[in-house]
Order: sequence, then C-alpha cells, then structure tokens
Amino acid sequence: MKKLVTTVAAVGMLVGGFASSPGVGTAAAGTTARDATQSHAPGYTPPPIVWGQCASASLQNAGARCGLLTVPLDYAKPRAAKIKIAVSRILHKTSDANAQGVMLVNPGGPGASGLGLARLGESVPNNAGDPYDWIGFDGRGVGSSQPSLSCDGDYFGGPRPYYVPQTTALLRAWWNKTRQYARDCGAAGGALLDHVKTTDWVNDMESIRKALGADKINYYGFSYGTYLGQVYSTLHPDRVRRMVWDGVVNPADVWYEANLNQDIQFDKNIKIYFDWLAKHDDVYHLGTDGAAIEDLYYSIQQQLRRHPFGTLGPDEWNDIFIGAAYYVFGWEDVAQVFAAAKAGDLGPARDAYGDPTGPGADNNYANYLAVQCTDVQWPLAWSKWARDNWALHRTSPFLTWNNAWYNAPCRHWPGRVGKPTKVNGARVPGVLLIEETNDAATPWAGAIEVRKRYPRSVLIEGVGGTTHAGSLSGVSCTDDRIATYLLTGALPARLPGKRSDVQCDPVPQPDPTPAAGAAAKRASGSTVQDRLPADLRQIITQASTVR
Repeated sequence: MKKLVTTVAAVGMLVGGFASSPGVGTAAAGTTARDATQSHAPGYTPPPIVWGQCASASLQNAGARCGLLTVPLDYAKPRAAKIKIAVSRILHKTSDANAQGVMLVNPGGPGASGLGLARLGESVPNNAGDPYDWIGFDGRGVGSSQPSLSCDGDYFGGPRPYYVPQTTALLRAWWNKTRQYARDCGAAGGALLDHVKTTDWVNDMESIRKALGADKINYYGFSYGTYLGQVYSTLHPDRVRRMVWDGVVNPADVWYEANLNQDIQFDKNIKIYFDWLAKHDDVYHLGTDGAAIEDLYYSIQQQLRRHPFGTLGPDEWNDIFIGAAYYVFGWEDVAQVFAAAKAGDLGPARDAYGDPTGPGADNNYANYLAVQCTDVQWPLAWSKWARDNWALHRTSPFLTWNNAWYNAPCRHWPGRVGKPTKVNGARVPGVLLIEETNDAATPWAGAIEVRKRYPRSVLIEGVGGTTHAGSLSGVSCTDDRIATYLLTGALPARLPGKRSDVQCDPVPQPDPTPAAGAAAKRASGSTVQDRLPADLRQIITQASTVR
C-alpha cells in the first residue's frame, strides 16, 4: 500500500523539481480582479503564485514557468487545512495590447496531469494561440500537486484475474481486489477523498483565475475536461469568455450509466479496427475478413487465459487493444503486436503492456476514482452491476467487464458522495463543441445533449470518425475553425434541429506500416499529420486509456 506523497498538514514545501526562484504572478493584459465574495466559494482569496523553473524539460524549453497555488482542502472552511495545486504558465507571444487573457487547459481523465498542456497553444494554427497565457494545472491529488494521491502502485501488475467473471472464484477475486483498492485509498487519502469532486476542481479553477488576476477565463478541455468546463460555466457563467470542448461528456448520465453507454460503441469501434486490418492483409497478414480477425483476437485472449506469457494474461491483452477503439493514433503499433502474436511471438505484446507498477504508478487511476466515485452515488447492490454488465457482455463483449471492474471500487469508496451539478448553459456565451460521430469514450448523444443545453454553442462533427478528443490533429476543416474562434470569437452559424452545425472529415485512418518501417515512421511523427507534438498527444490519449 502506498501512502500520500505528502500529508494535508505538511504541504508547505515546494513540489520536487520546482525551482525556488521568486516571481509573483501578474494579471493578464486587459483583465482586473473582482471581489472574492462573488465566487462560488466565498471568503477565500488565494495568495499569489510564486513562479519558478519547471521540472519538465519540454516546459522549460517552451519558456514555461511553474508554481504552486495554495487552496483550502474544504472551501466551506477556507481558513482550515490547505493543499497546493501545481500550475504551469506560458505567457502570450503578442504585444500586451493584443493579448486575450488566460487559457486554462485540462486533458481529461479525470486524474491526468495537465501541466504539460500549457504548451498546447503552439499547436493551434494561424498563430491563434499566441494571444493567450496558456495555463496548465494538475488537479487536486494529481501529479505534482500536494498531496499526490496513490493507493497501490502495483494494482495493474499482470497477469490479473480474467475480466469476465465466469466462475465464482473469478467473481470473488475481483470483488476482493476492487474492495481492497478502495480500502487502500481510504487509508492513503484520508480527508482528501471528501474533497475531490468536480465542484472542488471548479473551485480550484476559480482560485487560479483569482491568483492570475483575470476577470474571465478562456478554457480548452478534452474528454472529462469538457464536463469540468460544463460545471464551471454553469456555476460561473459571468467568468466565461471562450471555451473549446473536444470529446463531449454527457451531463445526463454521470457516471455509472456513462460507462455502460461506452461499452456499446467500443465494441463497434474495435470491429472497425479489425476491418481496417482486413483491408491491409498484404501488410499485416492477419486475414482478409474482419470478423475472422475478431475471432483470432478472442482466440489469443483465451490462449493467454490458459497459459499467461509472463506478466501478459488475457486482461493485459485486452488493455493493449483499448487504444485502437479510442483513437486512430497508434493503429499500426497495435497491428504489429497482433501480427507477431499470430505468428507465435508474444514478446511484443508483453513489451507493449509494459510494467505499469511502482510507487505512484496508480496516481491517474486513484484520482479518476476519487472524482467519479464521489460526484454521484454509484449503485451499491452487486445484483444491478451483474444484471447490467452481463446483458451488455452478450452483445458488446470487448470492453464491458474491463470497464465494470475498472469502476467497481466505487461500490466501496470511502469518500463522501455528493450530487452532480445540474448543467445549464443558458447564460453562457458561445462554446465550440467538437465530436466525432463514433467517439466511444464520449458517445455522440452527449454532444447533442450539451449542444441543447448551451443555446449559443456550435458543434463540429468529424463525420464517421472513431477518434476521441482528436482536435488539432491536422484536419483543417476543424482546426481552422478553432483558430478563428480563438482569434476573433466568431463561431459558425448554428443550425436548427438536434444535429451538428458543421461537418468535417474525421481524423484520418493511418496508412499501414510494415514492421521494418514502423519505428522510423513513429520517430518522424508521420503516423498521422498531427499538429500536436507526440508527447502532448500522449498526454491527452493516456488521460483516457490508462489501465
């Protein structure tokens, strides 16, 4: 069992890797601070952020500065215990007169580190990111924030019990495993677990805004980050300037139903991937029929159930393929693993899964649960979980039980549970929504629901695509509209009806790559013509797919 890196009572020191050089945050150009009593969390005014050197070389090279923001553990008790939020900043590249304020960024998860996304502005076309101060941050409990939550760094070590609980022994193994993880988090997290709801993160965003002296914020959110933007804009509509939400969460089904709805589309998307492999049998030699390739996938999974290959078992095999149902990014890499396994070599699969263990390795997962398990009460009765998941498994077996066990610690979670914010965008200015038709992580219905709740929003659809949160990937139809909106505030015309307002090509499926050329192609960044540097794209993709 791993403990919190620091305790709530001892968070005065800087996070390791931040330099202690002084420097106080200044107000963004053209903005002024407003009375703190107008905040959703009245009575707390944060101290200035002391900016120093970032630990990350990529942030250093981009000219970023990093610091820690002191906030209350419990905003209802602003003078009591404090924690610290890690923040990064890259200042605007235009003149102060042409600056457009602060742009907060969140990669999703919840639970993913967002410090690196201060660099996102460099990837917006037409220099449209230049007028903004780009602000990355690690949510409470995440990454370099203090305390940083970890419950059991070895939780994802393989091989794990087979996901599909076909026997009483498997069922009890997963019951025990998920219950123990929740207990470990209770021991590690203590009082923090009562204060990591989405609304707590929103209060921290307000504290960031105040510390930066900004009257309003701009915001770019991916995946869960779109829900964070929804709740922020609902509670603070007067603080919203411009917002981009990519991979739109449905606020009507947080969070148990949301995970069930994912399972259906994930099963459809992995079939799309297998069909792509069938079209390129000349490269991967996996067969010419997608259904037969799907059968091969499950055959190898059952082989690994009977005879695990070191740390690689049936669950780890399943986890390797999840990314192919989330994104087109990395399709060739998974294909190489699959082709090697068909030929009898499971080494590449074992290497692809890697070793997801070690001190703090579960930080993303622990914080994912900390937010989702306390935003809303999850069903406690196992009979409901069993009924719902067995019904889905019959038609959508690819991810159903993986997803169920991933979230099962919520049945035992020790944090105090709240009620979801009723998302309402009636008073919010225009928001730009981006969604691909077959996004599995945040299914299409969610984008339509949010568009309805935000009457000034506009929805761009990547028609037919399967990629989740894939903006700034080089599709000019989408990316140029993002740039125009960020530069001018202008949105495309909103159309009547329950539909998208603009239809664009999706992120393109990659060209197949023979094994001999795969490494060179990855190194050149030419797998997809992505505007984002590989490390930034990895931050966003791993925010959703870490298992």
